[in-house]
Amino acid sequence: MTDIVRRLDGLVPDRLRPKTRKIVLEDYALNLDIGFHEFEIGNPQRLLVTVEVWVDEAAFAAADDQTSAWDYDFLRTEIGALVADRRFNLQETVVREIYDLVAARRGVTALRVAARKPDIYPDCAGVGVELASF
Repeated sequence: MTDIVRRLDGLVPDRLRPKTRKIVLEDYALNLDIGFHEFEIGNPQRLLVTVEVWVDEAAFAAADDQTSAWDYDFLRTEIGALVADRRFNLQETVVREIYDLVAARRGVTALRVAARKPDIYPDCAGVGVELASF
């Protein structure tokens, strides 16, 4: 425990104690074969995936120690493996599979998974879908 933490111990009012804990993977850029239009099939497109995972207190590191942390490397690695060498017709399918993968993890209390194709329309930042537990 550092000197600063020792001096602050017990000074944080109960009303300011954390009520939620969130891990975020934002705009993970994947290139994958996605889409049902003829011009999309066989032509990989960029898909940006954002995953927000709320975890319980036990799954959120209280100490500066990697063994007590929720492994967010898992998000990037496992999502990459999930979509590798596969073809998808719909963003909804990709999002649902990512959602199920993360929802099954230890300590997850709430979840939001969103995906968007950023290169579809020149006048839009992207088109996409989202699933959330709330």
